[in-house]
Amino acid sequence: MHSTPEHHRRTSRPAAVRGGHRARSRPRRILIGGGVLAATAAATVAVTVASAGQYSGSTPGADHAVFVQGNELDGNTIHVFARGDDGTLSASGTYATGGRGGDQVDAPTDSLASQGSLVYDEASGTLLAVNAGSGTVTSFRVEGSRLTDRHVVSSGGKFPASIAVHGRVAYVMNAGGRGSVQGFEISGEGLRPLAGSHRSLGLENKDIPVFSSSPGEVAFTPDGRDLVVTTKSANTVEVVPMQRNGLPAVAAPVVNKSAGAVPFAITFDATGKRMLVAEAAKSTVTTYKVRHDGTLKVLQKPLTNGQETLCWLERAGNHFYGGNTGNSTVTGYRMDRHGKLSLTNDVGIATPPSAKSQGVIDLAVTKDERFVYVQNAVSGTIDGFRVKAEGSLAKITTASTGLSPFGASGMEGIVAI
Repeated sequence: MHSTPEHHRRTSRPAAVRGGHRARSRPRRILIGGGVLAATAAATVAVTVASAGQYSGSTPGADHAVFVQGNELDGNTIHVFARGDDGTLSASGTYATGGRGGDQVDAPTDSLASQGSLVYDEASGTLLAVNAGSGTVTSFRVEGSRLTDRHVVSSGGKFPASIAVHGRVAYVMNAGGRGSVQGFEISGEGLRPLAGSHRSLGLENKDIPVFSSSPGEVAFTPDGRDLVVTTKSANTVEVVPMQRNGLPAVAAPVVNKSAGAVPFAITFDATGKRMLVAEAAKSTVTTYKVRHDGTLKVLQKPLTNGQETLCWLERAGNHFYGGNTGNSTVTGYRMDRHGKLSLTNDVGIATPPSAKSQGVIDLAVTKDERFVYVQNAVSGTIDGFRVKAEGSLAKITTASTGLSPFGASGMEGIVAI
């Protein structure tokens, strides 16, 4: 285990591997129903490869960028923003993924109801995006603020909604139907499915799931020994111990009851030894240790932030930032050297809320941990913030070019490099 692992969603370390658009009214509060999870048999996956991606308006030579997934139902796109040294954003291009976006049933602001739908693998320079409406995943090669070499592959299930990467291995979480995780090798020609990697989550969803019953995120522990999945209404945190070859070491996930209600997002502390899970029902965060057998030990009981519907959580150094979609705020947390998590201030808000920044959903942190970018689904904007020493956030930019406000569907998925 590394003492200072990079953020588990945005980057990875080398490891050995071979092997109908519909109109409807939308509630603004999350109501969570019950659910039961049971393990089922593995399934097979088919692969297709698309031609090179199309792009427009690129800015060659840019070193840093922010990528935003549009998740459009009639054709998913990646919106690229060049990032200046001061953190400001400027529109740089739009790229078709070759697949369709998706929209879960009754999703209030977040069409995919997940974290990790857009992921950057630094080791290979690859950007991975889910196409929930097509049941596919797209890979691009990242060249500054340009995307090239597009490939599309079947996700191995219905309604892919989250991706995790470690070394040369990527796992896709499929939220539809019974739910599943499917492994892939990251190659120079896109993703190649790993035979024997498919595992069912045993959910009871339709092909397009209800947002409250779909799984929230798939993530690798920083050492790559375990794959973790949160399920919302089943109220579990599932752990799949992994072999060194990138295949699961168990026939079915190890099921752990969540300490807080409606587990959603997953992240890890700077040491990689502590796992933090955001829980939507009461806007809490629980800190765990992942044991070698896949069971969890609660290190700190659920910590409430006083906000509404915490779903997303990202780390920047020893600070963490959570997106509260219920009242469009961002909460700041700090972790001390003993691993104790606390709020950065008494009110649980890291930056003043804005009337022009509504529907806070996913977040992204730059590798140098200086900047945080937040998606505002209802407003159709991206806010950029500088991380201050005490953990508060100072707004430095708002971008909206090409981004659509939440309607029949909405953007979800953001990466900052």
